Amino acid sequence: MRAAILAGVTLVLAAAVAGALALGPYPLGFDDVARALGRLAGIDGGAVTPGEIVFMRVRLPRVAADVLVGAALAGAGAAYQTLFRNPLVSPDILGVSSGAGLGAVAGILLSLPVIGIQGLAFAVGLATVVMVYLIAGALRGLDRTLVLVLAGVVVGALAGACISLVKILADPYDQLPAITFWLLGSLAGVKLADLAVAAPLALVGLVPLVLLRWRIGVLSLGDDEARSLGVDVGRLRALVIAAATLMTASVVAISGVVGWIGLMMPHIARMLAGPNFARLLPVAMLLGAAFILLVDTLARTMARIETPIGILTAVVGAPFFLWLLARGRRTWG
Repeated sequence: MRAAILAGVTLVLAAAVAGALALGPYPLGFDDVARALGRLAGIDGGAVTPGEIVFMRVRLPRVAADVLVGAALAGAGAAYQTLFRNPLVSPDILGVSSGAGLGAVAGILLSLPVIGIQGLAFAVGLATVVMVYLIAGALRGLDRTLVLVLAGVVVGALAGACISLVKILADPYDQLPAITFWLLGSLAGVKLADLAVAAPLALVGLVPLVLLRWRIGVLSLGDDEARSLGVDVGRLRALVIAAATLMTASVVAISGVVGWIGLMMPHIARMLAGPNFARLLPVAMLLGAAFILLVDTLARTMARIETPIGILTAVVGAPFFLWLLARGRRTWG
């Protein structure tokens, strides 16, 4: 049954990849895709066609970015939900998305190149979570998990206020539209060079989650139970937060703020595969990749002007969140 679920989710992802490669403002046929893949494999197919150019320079990098962003956000969300023992937690609970947004808008205000904007978004996103962790460490004598969440809310709100200030200071004809579009989330301008930087960072964050999947699963039983089983709760919590934050910051830096994926996909994966983190993580990542592929394909095809994917994920995510609240904690554990 578990293998069947994993195989079914993989097939859904494969279908989403095929649809995303074929559909768009410039539809691609099977011949275009086959010729482009053959050329990648070193097969000389003659003169390069417009379809091959679209596939190689636009469609393939964007589809790869969809898979990376969706899988990373969903995997980070699964880790955070298990760590905090709450299905309503998402990867931006500690302020990483708000921090990355602040870094990006500051980069746009300073007229930095794209790589500078992405680098600043990544650095400030990580710095925000470090600040949250330091604040939680300074407030001793209180519940560690609760303090982390509250500190994340406060620091995230502060970052949001700084973003609003930057919007006021930005040039309304040039910088402000770029800031607004970035904050809504988009993969329209992603390139293979961006993925070459983001993918290894996301992979570095994923490795500890995979290697420590059993210990992370034990955290869902509670701190006392985890300690009785020999788990160093404090060290493991810090490692999980660092890994999930690295995954989130690396992809938010190239995609902008894309919400709800890290909240919805782990919960759906939990309903399919159960709460065991070793099974939950791969299913959540596959679902996250498939979901953002579907959303991004819709964003490219539903109107003449491309719709930011953050808007579409919110349209789906807000009702889903209300449904989660209505169900309460009945499906947890």
